[in-house]
Amino acid sequence: MNDTIPYIPPKVWTPPESSGGRFANINRPVAGATHEKELPVGQHPLQLYSLGTPNGVKVTVMLEELLAAGHSGAEYDAWLVRINEGQQFGSGFVAINPNSKIPALLDQSGPQPVRVFESGAILLYLAEKFDAFVPTERAARAECLSWLFWQMGSAPYLGGGFGHFYAYAPEKIRYAIDRYAMEVKRQMDVLDRRLAEVPYVAGESYTIADMAIWPWYGQLAKGLTYEAGEFLQVHTYTNVVRWAERLYERPAVRRGRMVNRVQGDPASQLHERHDASDFELRTQDKLGR
Repeated sequence: MNDTIPYIPPKVWTPPESSGGRFANINRPVAGATHEKELPVGQHPLQLYSLGTPNGVKVTVMLEELLAAGHSGAEYDAWLVRINEGQQFGSGFVAINPNSKIPALLDQSGPQPVRVFESGAILLYLAEKFDAFVPTERAARAECLSWLFWQMGSAPYLGGGFGHFYAYAPEKIRYAIDRYAMEVKRQMDVLDRRLAEVPYVAGESYTIADMAIWPWYGQLAKGLTYEAGEFLQVHTYTNVVRWAERLYERPAVRRGRMVNRVQGDPASQLHERHDASDFELRTQDKLGR
């Protein structure tokens, strides 16, 4: 006997008093700031406001790769935004990203500050600013951008879909988990077939496409996010696993993964980054956290 009461959507939806789950306290159906809060601004040309989620890691990896390649203008301050506390709804953050999502970037290297939001847009902005990690030849550039936007379009299935219902939802709903697990596995297969042909996602060269995709699918393949590797049988995607390992060997990727990270082994966390020396000093230790 099935005791589950089916949900029949009303004619007009109204928000529940609590949606339940880990992020219930910050979910709301309207945009805009909830409180006045100015953002801190450091001395470097680039100011990043973020958290060490996969979308945040994309940008910190890019910045660390730029610095490793000798682009001194990519020096940056990375400020921690604790989304579980609603800091992304402060007036200063909303002024940079009206969508109230991390990451958000402020480029103050020119006469007027430039705001950039959405992780894919930030990667492309930085690539064009420093003429790095994006091909210039038309066909190669198109391939790179196609994979960049593939990731931007597919991440909601992996993060907001599978990740939410598998790890964060207040109750396990088989239909939802099966639906998103099927799509995540299809996406892994897309990526695995591509990486059987080429060493990097866009072809022979390491690009922003790799930097966008690795924090989501690469970390999943390495077991660095979601305790779902066995459930999804990620080890069977051998080309993805090999590519994920190759990128993880890059020092800039390891550094980028640490920035604004607040979970896991304390040795892997750097809550804020204001100088390269912070990787040795550990910002959270400075703050007594």
